[in-house]
Amino acid sequence: MKPMTRRLGASCALALILSACAQTPAPAPQTAPERAAALPSVAPQPDAGPAPVQVAWPMTGQRPESGHPIATRSPVVAPNGAAATAHPLATQTALDVLKKGGTAVDAAIAANAMLGLVEPTGNGIGGDLFAIVWDPKTQKLYGYNGSGRSAMDATLADAQAKADEFRDGKSLPSYGAISVTVPGAVDGWFALHGKFGKLPMSDILAPTVDYARNGAPIPEMIAWYWSRGEGRFGPAYERGELEEYANAKKTYFSPPPVAGTLFRNPDLAKTLETIGRKGRNGFYKGIMAKDMAAYFSRIGGFLDYDDFAAHTGEWTEPLCVEYRGQVKVCELGPNTQGVAALQMLEMLERFDLKEMGFGSPDTLTAMLEAKRLAFADRALGYSDPEFSGIDPNVFIAPGYNAKRAQAIDVSKAMPEVAPGTEITDAALREGDTTYLTVADKNGMMVSLIQSNYRGMGSGLVADGMGFMFQDRGELFSLDPNHPNVFAPGKRPFHTIIPAFAFRKDMPGCQVRATAPELACPYEPWLSFGLMGGAMQPQGHVQIITNLVDFGMGLQEAGDAARWEHDGGCEPTNNLSDGCNVGAGKVMLERGLAGAAEDLRARGYEVACCEANYGGYQAIMRDFNSGAWIAATEMRKDGNADGY
Repeated sequence: MKPMTRRLGASCALALILSACAQTPAPAPQTAPERAAALPSVAPQPDAGPAPVQVAWPMTGQRPESGHPIATRSPVVAPNGAAATAHPLATQTALDVLKKGGTAVDAAIAANAMLGLVEPTGNGIGGDLFAIVWDPKTQKLYGYNGSGRSAMDATLADAQAKADEFRDGKSLPSYGAISVTVPGAVDGWFALHGKFGKLPMSDILAPTVDYARNGAPIPEMIAWYWSRGEGRFGPAYERGELEEYANAKKTYFSPPPVAGTLFRNPDLAKTLETIGRKGRNGFYKGIMAKDMAAYFSRIGGFLDYDDFAAHTGEWTEPLCVEYRGQVKVCELGPNTQGVAALQMLEMLERFDLKEMGFGSPDTLTAMLEAKRLAFADRALGYSDPEFSGIDPNVFIAPGYNAKRAQAIDVSKAMPEVAPGTEITDAALREGDTTYLTVADKNGMMVSLIQSNYRGMGSGLVADGMGFMFQDRGELFSLDPNHPNVFAPGKRPFHTIIPAFAFRKDMPGCQVRATAPELACPYEPWLSFGLMGGAMQPQGHVQIITNLVDFGMGLQEAGDAARWEHDGGCEPTNNLSDGCNVGAGKVMLERGLAGAAEDLRARGYEVACCEANYGGYQAIMRDFNSGAWIAATEMRKDGNADGY
């Protein structure tokens, strides 16, 4: 069956709409028990401990069926400023800061702080931060890597011992102190604020302080994710993997909030108030650092005062590639996975996706195989460059990905994939998340992502501080020969990636392919992200191809049905695992179900209709009007807005 037309205009006849929807039937209304009974079983993952307690989907309302060939809402159009976040209160907070004269960076920090209160399932000041900022004053794109390092006193032997005790010996635990790295979010806030901020940090954090004391609203999806935490942390504590649980239980699970209720966190209010008053060093070198160090000492953990005092993030140059001669897409390099999206886009240049059609088996196969090839490099070469010695530019060297793409045959899946020869040589020589974006009236654009990693994080909450530490260290390898091997004072591989794109097609300017020196310059166009573990680079590619190849609007590009591929090696594997054999599993949303049988025939395992949807937010500059266009993830609780 041919893929359906992507867009049905506002004047589309009712009969046509009904006909389109009839091909993807909406489910009949269900009672809460029926919805609970219909949930798929959750099998335990090898590195995730026992299966979480089965919890029904949100009891009030029902998530829409995703992947319909029509958009669910219109994008926001705003002349002065815009914000898109995973919670309406965070979006509102960002806009309030903009209206008070704050910059997009001020507003992004305020929104991020609020999300740490109302969405602790994905982020908080116990985690790390990455950002890309377009500064209209300097006409330059800036990147910031705000990821933290492992404890300087923790050794590979310590990590291996924990893996032997609580896992299969090949992976680090998801919970407990061994997987905690120094949280980099607060440092990231102050680094961004020092370069681009305007309002006092105490004013920026004040809205979150107030809501933390008086109660912040918790919506459906966040409440559902939140409800799963206790079923993970309790058993981890009972088996000894999690060293302390009383603080987390008191802060987040006494009881866990349900949809439509207010959540209070007075400890977090005090912590943020102190940060606003005493600044960055109040967190990393003051009384709070001493309190965090004392906590880890009390529970037998690894981080100490010197680890917090030594922490620093870094400004970094984003990596960029051109796509279709129309856009330039930019990501942050390792230790993030952003370059995988760039590799995939360069490989897809070989294929006429527009002609092949959105959601067609050929289009999906081209994308899936590009993903597999890029992720083979990701598994081996994406790690802390201070330790690996691998120049991130090797992944997007001229001609490298075009050569890799020659292995792609859209009629079938490769039986196995391997990293590129250049990547292999270079590597072996050297022995759950929130995304938000904000734009202001002066043209500053912020793409920011922040995370505690798996679930709510490690399960550890320092005495009286009101936030959970991340478990990002779980993403180290235990193979001594792997560039991403656990080591003292090292940054682990990171999944979280902000993105940014430039475009050429401004009004009155024509792209001249025959005379590149006369071509339109690239102008800042799109700040975007799509959270969700390994889905992130896959999602970034789907958004860019939806916009560029398939001509979708900004909201439509996020609403369109998604796919996710799972399989192949990970940066946590041993080099000898032989994990790049087999075509892997393709997970499809309902709107791509028509391609399932073709993909199975080409060698993939296919699951329909499920996918790691991720969480999309985006802000785009309209070159004709100068207005901001903002979009958000229809599958979650957030919203986009502007003024």
